Amino acid sequence: MKRLGKFVNTRIGFFALLVVLFWAKTLFAYFTDFKLGAEGIVQYAILLVNPLGTTLLLFGLAFYFKRSRFFYPVLMGIDVLNTVLLYLNVIYYREFTDFMTIATMTGYSKVNQGLSGSSIALTNLHDVFYWLDIVVILVLMLFRKIKFDPRAVSHRVAFAFTSVALVVFGVNLAVAEMDRPQLLGRTFDRTYIVKYLGLDTFTAYDLVKTEHVNDMRKSATKSELEKVKKFTDSHYASPNVKMYGIAKGRNVIVIHLESFQQFLINLKVNGQEVTPFLNSLYKSKETYAFDNFFHQVGQGKTSDAENLLETSTFGLSQGSLFATLGSDNTFEAAPAILNQRAGYTSAVFHGNIASFWNRNNVYKNMGYQYFFDASYYDTSGDKSTGYGLKDKLLFKDSIKYLENLQQPFYVKYITVTNHFPFDLDSEDTDPNFTAPDTGSTTVDNYFVTAHYLDQAVKEFFTYLDKSGLAKKSIIVLYGDHYGISDNHKAAIAKILGKKSVTNYDLAMFQKVPFMINMEGLKGGIDHTYGGEIDVLPTIEDLLGISSDKYIQFGQDLLSTKRNQIVPFRDGDWVSKTYTKYGGDYYYTATGKPITKMTTSQKKQIDKIQKYVTTDLALSDKVINGDLLRFYKLPGFTKVNKSSYTYNAQKSLANLKKVQQ
Repeated sequence: MKRLGKFVNTRIGFFALLVVLFWAKTLFAYFTDFKLGAEGIVQYAILLVNPLGTTLLLFGLAFYFKRSRFFYPVLMGIDVLNTVLLYLNVIYYREFTDFMTIATMTGYSKVNQGLSGSSIALTNLHDVFYWLDIVVILVLMLFRKIKFDPRAVSHRVAFAFTSVALVVFGVNLAVAEMDRPQLLGRTFDRTYIVKYLGLDTFTAYDLVKTEHVNDMRKSATKSELEKVKKFTDSHYASPNVKMYGIAKGRNVIVIHLESFQQFLINLKVNGQEVTPFLNSLYKSKETYAFDNFFHQVGQGKTSDAENLLETSTFGLSQGSLFATLGSDNTFEAAPAILNQRAGYTSAVFHGNIASFWNRNNVYKNMGYQYFFDASYYDTSGDKSTGYGLKDKLLFKDSIKYLENLQQPFYVKYITVTNHFPFDLDSEDTDPNFTAPDTGSTTVDNYFVTAHYLDQAVKEFFTYLDKSGLAKKSIIVLYGDHYGISDNHKAAIAKILGKKSVTNYDLAMFQKVPFMINMEGLKGGIDHTYGGEIDVLPTIEDLLGISSDKYIQFGQDLLSTKRNQIVPFRDGDWVSKTYTKYGGDYYYTATGKPITKMTTSQKKQIDKIQKYVTTDLALSDKVINGDLLRFYKLPGFTKVNKSSYTYNAQKSLANLKKVQQ
């Protein structure tokens, strides 16, 4: 122990101590909090080694500071910053099963407001191990148990440490490329980069990519639109002549069902229906319900879902489009299209603060005339959750604004109560509904908040019927993304009545409801495969607004010409015939894995993959390069966001003035 104490009191010993401790913390995160899917001796060996190269490199920078008063603070500072990066990724991963990108970090201030309840729920007791070493070392330094070594190492020794770090990293990269060829070229595989090269390397790699995107925007030209337009034109699905224009002139009411998944529909728990009203709506003859409809969100989650629905373009492969690019991007979004083509008034009703996901800026760019956020409602006391006004109160308290909107209107309701961590006050729970016992409190609570959401929607529909708005409106309901992530495999298996789940099961678990309800509609359950990217052209065609001239990557769900391919944001996909998820291939109809691919199957799958890759890449090109600023479409004027002001004090007065 004395020898160890003497060694730690040297600069090299102190450096070695911090490197070993941080390496141990990283491995602790790998095996405790992250699900990296390591298989075989090689991958586990890489996993054990990959934190060392970058840790040695970063921590070794302190050796270039000769004075002890600089060496020790720099080394501790690097350790603390790296720990902060590691821990933020741990928290982020627990909710999103993903890693924080530069875009996520730079947009964090726009997302952080309103996240406090979720953040607390995402902490674990073992999180103390991420910070304990730093606290102990600082205390030992304060009481001079660890002394500053005044003897500086030479620049030759410092360079030697840097060289060793680069060699370790180089060997790590070489072995990783052998086991996973073109690792850094696979832009959708964030987990693979962390698994093979570590969190620091992923962050640096993502920083380079982010700068590349910024350069793309600066260098983007009008000519790049030609390839995009050629692709969207060639994949345009002409409308179903029987359905085109059947909702012409009607109000459009979009109800955003937070974290609501398709498996909840018609599900019984302890003999009780979880969502009895939505079940009745799903089976109604006046509802078109799609049972093979998937969410397609990325890291932007709810904001991605909104973008998909409003613009028929994908969210970003990394980060949130709303938070990072939404303030400045040019959109051809539903509010502006419907206003300019058919005189629609547009509004959003949401019980959270306006800046959450940067909505107060993005909605203006989309052409939303009104945004009724938390400042318009009484959110005091227990009326609100961590994410805003409770759903029943949102629907009830929004009526005074809704009734003053000029018709026809296009409005969107964003519910929040069914949001992770699925907390609900006892006064809001149904005493006659009993949650299941899946072994996970979070999952069990999900059914309780989903039941509450169902009741809230029922109350709103009762109002629409009594007010007469139901007769004048088309009502669209959709689930924005999963509520139970892939991390809860055991609970998912229990829900599905299986011992374990495959990647096919997880792919099908990404289904969310999509329903179109309208009085007089001859509906039914439609088995068409589609996703959120397809909603805008579907609504446009129902309203009799031709969508063929817009740059949209979706296809009308009711068209007989659609290709029934559903791209996921990470490059996986589902089609009517085959499914690709997590690197595995399956027959979509049966869920059986494709173990030996025939030449014909490979040709079909390669064709689908080419479509998916091109679809995502061209959408990224449009978004990252802000290419729509170059697109001049006859009959469509680019939105001037300065035309809109969201002010709780003036909006109702302005609405009444327009009404008069």
